Amino acid sequence: MQTRCTQPRSADDPRGRAAWATALVLIAVTALLGSTPGGATAAPPAAVPPVPVLSWGPCRGEADDDPDDGFRCATARVPLDYRRPGGPTIPLAVTRRLAPDRTHRTGVLVLHPGGPGNSGVDFARDSYDALPAALRDAFDVVGYDMRGVGRSGQVECWNDREYAAAVDAARALPGPGALRGAVRQGLDFATACRQRSGDLVPFIGTGSNAGDIDLLRRALGEETLTFYGRSFGSYVGTVYAARFPRRVRAMVLDGAYDPQRYAEVPYAYDAAQFEALDAAVGRFLDWCARNATTCGFGGGDPRRALDALERDLDAHPVVTASGRRATGYTLAYRLMFNINSGKEAWPHLGRALEAARTRGPSFLLNPPSSAAFDFLNANLAVECADRVYPSGRLLLGALVGAHVAGAPLLGPPIGLGPPTYDHNHAPTCAQWQAERPSRYEGSYRAAGSAPILVLGTTGDPDTPYRDAVALAATLDNGRLLTFAAEGHTAYNRSECVSTLVTAYLATLALPARGTVCADETPPDALGRHTAGIEADETRDVIPTPRFLDGRAADGLR
Repeated sequence: MQTRCTQPRSADDPRGRAAWATALVLIAVTALLGSTPGGATAAPPAAVPPVPVLSWGPCRGEADDDPDDGFRCATARVPLDYRRPGGPTIPLAVTRRLAPDRTHRTGVLVLHPGGPGNSGVDFARDSYDALPAALRDAFDVVGYDMRGVGRSGQVECWNDREYAAAVDAARALPGPGALRGAVRQGLDFATACRQRSGDLVPFIGTGSNAGDIDLLRRALGEETLTFYGRSFGSYVGTVYAARFPRRVRAMVLDGAYDPQRYAEVPYAYDAAQFEALDAAVGRFLDWCARNATTCGFGGGDPRRALDALERDLDAHPVVTASGRRATGYTLAYRLMFNINSGKEAWPHLGRALEAARTRGPSFLLNPPSSAAFDFLNANLAVECADRVYPSGRLLLGALVGAHVAGAPLLGPPIGLGPPTYDHNHAPTCAQWQAERPSRYEGSYRAAGSAPILVLGTTGDPDTPYRDAVALAATLDNGRLLTFAAEGHTAYNRSECVSTLVTAYLATLALPARGTVCADETPPDALGRHTAGIEADETRDVIPTPRFLDGRAADGLR
């Protein structure tokens, strides 16, 4: 079940050497310049915020709500500004499903989907059936929408019309003036955030988010919490553990962030994200070159075929059923999210690329939707509230240009496109116009916490493996579990990982130091259903374990 291996030797790859050289230069430049203070975290308030009262009832208001799924919903009112704990409040949407056996109940398991921008209420409800019985039986399963997200006061910067116009006009190969255009759009987005959500955006940072979680803990009547956070949820969990270390019973941080680089050295952090994304797409295309029949795209030269397809879509956009246009940018945007599914999705991605080439139905040609725009508004605003980029348009242009040059596959469309996902936040956040009183600026050691399990996937396109290594080393009581695989996050994508994680959450038994799981599902036969295919940026779930194949795995059922 477990194997031992060494980390991948990226230095043996010429492209890896060049990318690392670029990253080292960026790290050095950013470190020398430092970060402009973004509003220090407020001192602990003299008064203690009142504990929210949770009145549980049916989960109403959504067309697909299942009133019989066992979940109940409530609203928690928490301080808008923790510097004024008795001042104005904002509502947080919360959901809970009770453990069936109250006698043997262990406690509360909070599930955090990350994003930022994903609904934690939906994440808990949609992921419940994928949880092993050992966890469903032992815990009340809880999810909540972060402040500024979904049912908890959705932040708006650009409206649907403005977002649609920007992404529909974007191109995979932006051309001359694209960098100036990206900087201009970033300023426009930041200005819109101040104008339309100026009373909210200063207060949606992760420092306040961690305070919200602890108020929920108190409202639920718990001394400690068990927490699973994926992707950005790992940063939320890290900050919670740092602020409230004695309140952590157990914590799993999956697809982890390096918190120091993320919050304090953001240009260098972005460079590593661009590198990881491009490297993952490159490995997929190399697989296509070696497996032309199974992949079904590129005729043995998929890199050239991808470039040609993007150019063709830029020149001759596809008009979709909604009347929106799909360009080469649309293809790159969708590929950015769907590459997160790992090796099992590679044949499906190849066929979707070929369908796009022949102008057939392809999920890679779906323009971002209205729900996507809600996600992206929050994704940008929350991260701009958390991160301080050194000021200056010359520095912004130079480093964004370097990011794009170091990631030739997806760097140009993503880095020079309109404000959307993680990789291209710099043009907006470097021109942010709101104060950051909710930003966390303390130590990330979580001194005195219970052991915290950090999951890192070696080929993660979204949160580079090095981040998980760094987080485990940063935490005073961190333990790293490695998944040697492609794709974003690890839990329920590997029997090895899931067995060990479930055992830890249920019994507090940690994996041995240095454990590496290497049981990724290989490229999947096209005839089988793949849950990760057609990944939607607006919705995240813990995947149903593919490795069970109808049987019960030890420790998982």
